[in-house]
Order: sequence, then C-alpha cells, then structure tokens
Amino acid sequence: MATPQDVLPPSGPPPLSKTPAAPPAPDTRPAAAPETPAGAPDATAGTPGTPGTAVLTDPPADAPVVARRRPWQWVSAAAALLLLAMAVNSVIRNKAFQWDVVAAYFTSTSVLDGLVLTLWLTAATLSLGFVLGTVLATMRLSANPVLRTLSWGYIWLFRSTPPLVQLLFFFNIGALYPTLGLGIPFGPEFITFRTVNLLGPTLTAVIGLTLLEAAYAAEVVRGGILSVDRGQLEAAQALGLGRGRVLRRIVIPQAMRSIVPTAGNMLISALKGTSIVSVLAVSDLLYSVQLVYNQTYQVIPMLVVATIWYLVVTTVLSAGQYYVERHYARGSTREGLPPTPLQRARAGLRRLQGRVDAPGEVR
Repeated sequence: MATPQDVLPPSGPPPLSKTPAAPPAPDTRPAAAPETPAGAPDATAGTPGTPGTAVLTDPPADAPVVARRRPWQWVSAAAALLLLAMAVNSVIRNKAFQWDVVAAYFTSTSVLDGLVLTLWLTAATLSLGFVLGTVLATMRLSANPVLRTLSWGYIWLFRSTPPLVQLLFFFNIGALYPTLGLGIPFGPEFITFRTVNLLGPTLTAVIGLTLLEAAYAAEVVRGGILSVDRGQLEAAQALGLGRGRVLRRIVIPQAMRSIVPTAGNMLISALKGTSIVSVLAVSDLLYSVQLVYNQTYQVIPMLVVATIWYLVVTTVLSAGQYYVERHYARGSTREGLPPTPLQRARAGLRRLQGRVDAPGEVR
C-alpha cells in the first residue's frame, strides 16, 4: 500500500528531459576585415578581379580639363562669316549704289522733312489707335452682348481688309458722302460742310491708319488684361478696393508685361506702314525720296537713303522697347533680370582690367 509521501511529487528540481538540444544556428555574418593601420595602403581597394570590390583611383591633381570638341560649330561659323563678308563687300564695292549720292541726300532738307512727318504720323496714329483700342477691348470684355458684338464686328472688319484698300476708300469717301453734318439723329442738321474740303490727304491718312491700328490694339489690350490672374482680382475685391484702383494698381502693371512686347512690334510695324500713305501724295519719307528720284532718275541711291533712315529709327525704337520691357518685368522672376548689353560690356572690361596688372605684364 502506497503512503502519502509516495504520491506527492518530489520537492527538488524537475528531472531533465532526455530530448537532445538543437544545435546552434550558424553565424552567416561576413567576417570583419582586418583593420588597416593609418597610412598603410588598402590591400583590397585596388585588387582587380575581387568580387564586389570597386577599383577607386583618384585622378592626378594636375590633370587638365579638356572641353568637348565641336569642329562643325567652327565650320558653320566660318561659313556664315564668309558669306557675310562677301555680301558686305558686294554692297560696298558695287558702283551702282552710288554711295556719294547717298551721302549727299542723306541729310537733305526734303528727306529730313519727310522723316519728321513719318515720325509724326507714327506717333499720332499709334497713340489714337491705342486709345480707341482700349475702348474696344473694354467693350469686348463687357457683359453687354450688344457691346461685345459691335466690338467684335469692328475688329473683324478692319483686320480683314488690306490697309491700302482702306486708305483709298477713305480718300474717296466724298463720292459716297459729299456733305457731312451735325444735328439731331433723323432730324434737322445744324452744321453742314463738304467732305472734300474737310478730309485732305494727311487727315485721311491719320484717320485710316488710326482705325486700322485700333483693331489690332484692341486685341493686344484684351490679351494683356486676360493674362492677369483672376485670383488677384478677387483678392482685391475682398479687400474692398474700388474698380478704378484695382485697374490702376493691379491690372495695368501686370498686363503691361504682356502688352509692351506686342505694342513695341506694333510701333515698328506702324512706322514702316506709314510708307503706304505715299499713294495719297502725303510727303512722308518714301514720298520725299520719290520726288527726288523722279527728277534726277537716281532711283537706287534714293531708295538706299530711305532704307538707312528706316533702319536707324527702328533700331532706336527696338532699344527703347528692350528697356521698357525690363522695367515692367521687374520682380517677375526670383533670379532677377539678365544683365543688359551695356552691363555685360562693363563687366567684361572690368575682368580684362583685373587680369592685367601693368602694360605688358599679364597674370
């Protein structure tokens, strides 16, 4: 018979299991490379063929940096300069141009008077054209469908017909309307005058060119206004700014960035376009030289005189357009504006002076 002491478990530690213990997992980590003493060369860095080892070699400190060779760039530049030299040589040495006659008539009184009238026509027609074009652009952006339709019809009509046809039409407007008057619409007239006595060649040219430029100026102004972000207008309205102040302080300064380049091109085109008024016997630059070569039969040199004056004036206008564009482009980019040609020339001169210590001594 078993006693209670035989039933109770032993008070000592439990007996060890007879199941064999699992072997330890092998160490798969790569063996650490032996430390290389400071200043000693690495034995594996430059050993070719060692897997996973890159061959690192530092270039010598005095290795020259060789730019990429572009032989065809030099060939094309040399060919272009050769063609330019041939063209200039043919113009200078060609006796048919009669450069002595060109020099004699270049500053003559008749030519200068024609140049002054050409400049006056350009300034008058473009100024009046932009005033009328701004009104047309406002009508085109209006919520009134009648104003939008009338503005669109005006622009469509004057941009679709040639300028010479328009000038001839206005010059012969007296055949359609012999008299013009002011009075009550569909009622009596208070003042009447003959159209032939009112519209002379110069006034006809101003009216015709102004109406033509207004059609193009309207699209230029409309495009500039639409280029302004709509969110800025909404922010200005939220601040309680009036429409006039919003237009003057927010819309116009930003719209000028888009208006100025196209307006500059219009100015140069208007200057050259005034030459068509010569068909109306308006004494502009072209008509002035025509009067001269009709008497002297020196057609080529007189046309060269007009060409040179057009080149001079358009060059001056292009330079002015460049600086006006820079004025309205301030703050448009974070990097700032690129240097002007004059600033680049001054910087190059300063660099040249910095390299030369004294006459004949170069760093």
